[in-house]
Amino acid sequence: MITKEEVGHVAHLARLHFNEVEQEKFTSQLNDILMYIDRLNKVDTPDIQPTTHAISLNNAFRDDVVKESLGRDLALTNAPDEKESCFRVPKVIE
Repeated sequence: MITKEEVGHVAHLARLHFNEVEQEKFTSQLNDILMYIDRLNKVDTPDIQPTTHAISLNNAFRDDVVKESLGRDLALTNAPDEKESCFRVPKVIE
């Protein structure tokens, strides 16, 4: 069981700020998750083969076929802004 103080400590380490109501809410949610994990750990699974997916999937990828690409004008049709035949985006790095 996780305590409200532990949630507060982890929030502090992550530099997150929760008010009292949020701290209680997250404590409750984390305890629900931990209780569910405890229930899952009690399930008898030694005869179950490990899987990577919950459902059986066979190759979900399409064939790798070379196709005609979009032309520059068509690709820029929905661009919010363009300059000299290129997408123009806001600067994100100072």
